[in-house]
Amino acid sequence: MPSASRYSATRWHGRLDVLHSCVRQNVGDILHFFVEMQNVPILLPAFGEQRERYGKAAELQKYAGIAPVTERSGQSTWIHWRWQCPSFLRQTIVEWAAQTINKSYWSGLYYYQQRAKGCSHQAAVRALAFKWIRILYRCWATRTPYDEAKYLKALHERGSPLLKMAEAA
Repeated sequence: MPSASRYSATRWHGRLDVLHSCVRQNVGDILHFFVEMQNVPILLPAFGEQRERYGKAAELQKYAGIAPVTERSGQSTWIHWRWQCPSFLRQTIVEWAAQTINKSYWSGLYYYQQRAKGCSHQAAVRALAFKWIRILYRCWATRTPYDEAKYLKALHERGSPLLKMAEAA
């Protein structure tokens, strides 16, 4: 008779297999490039299966709390983060973006560019998360896997200052 811990480990591995097949079927393998990262399973519910849920990436950014809020009154303007959002999801996306700094070439460049501008670590990672959501949204909406080489090529074709900075260094 199997022990309780062995039984629970077997159930856990079975659930992981189901999760990975769910990723491939419903999310279109958009995160295949980052499957080994810890927070990928938590990101899946943010996107879900209903592609009509978000009309554009900005809606997902606002829902997740990644998009900042700008308030104006008279001559005063201040920017703060969203308070009415699932904070666990926001934190998960920010942590996931931080993990991509060493796994994605452009992501690392963008992070260090933000740091060179004087942003704190957290501000740079939040800015990176803001960019990542736009990219992942597009992959999710078109059911296209993320392709780092394709994205770098697009940055090069657009004459991105990010890549120009890397060439200068």
